[in-house]
Amino acid sequence: MKKTFVIAALLAAPALAPWSAQAADIAAGKAKAEAQCAACHAVEGNWNKTMDPAYPKLAGQHKDYLANTLKQYQNGARNNAIMTGMAAGLSKKDIADLSAFFASLEGDLYLKK
Repeated sequence: MKKTFVIAALLAAPALAPWSAQAADIAAGKAKAEAQCAACHAVEGNWNKTMDPAYPKLAGQHKDYLANTLKQYQNGARNNAIMTGMAAGLSKKDIADLSAFFASLEGDLYLKK
């Protein structure tokens, strides 16, 4: 009985986590970020003092969080005119690549004293 449950859980795992099942290419994510994300989030995902602080820092965020957030912009669960437009044309592969790239960077999410 336990073996059947474990096997069923392992077979269902990719369906439960579709973003982590997608193979990601960090280099492709960087290229996409340079083309689409840099103006608001900076290429390195940590906007600097000359940028609008309303744009979130992406570097160091969890890749599943980033992927799910982009998908929410696509499906309307999150509403932001800029991000809805930016996310609209992204494929699952684009989302996996971008998420892996920003997750691979050293984050500056916390204020320094």
